[in-house]
Amino acid sequence: MGMVDIGKKPVVKRYAEATGKIILQKETIEKIKRKEIEKGDPLTVAEIAGINAAKQTCLLIPFCHQIPLSYVKFSFSLKEDGVEVKCSVSAEAKTGVEMEAIVGVSIALNTIWDMVKYLEKDENGQYPYTKIEDIRVLVKQKEEIE
Repeated sequence: MGMVDIGKKPVVKRYAEATGKIILQKETIEKIKRKEIEKGDPLTVAEIAGINAAKQTCLLIPFCHQIPLSYVKFSFSLKEDGVEVKCSVSAEAKTGVEMEAIVGVSIALNTIWDMVKYLEKDENGQYPYTKIEDIRVLVKQKEEIE
């Protein structure tokens, strides 16, 4: 058990994209569009949280290697039934960055939930409509450095 030894692997350009979605009520989506969320703009805060999370992946997942990321970017797409989030990550490293992309997406989605939860609760304080789904890696690439 423990971290995989990557000491003899070459440093290469690494890139990954991950995506996920949070399902929200239509009224919540409209309030996001109109910038009427009490805590502020959930997409801006989710982007910052997601970038921080991607950079801290090795502290959150015990056997992940520390990777100095050269790029983390988010995109958000408001849909009728929720928000789709995509995280792109790159680095020059000995191991891939797909976990950093997944962690970034996951925390961005959780941040959106936190910022709009007061709108999503029912009369019993439950979340019958809200859910996070389809978190997955879309792309994982590596390319030799010239």
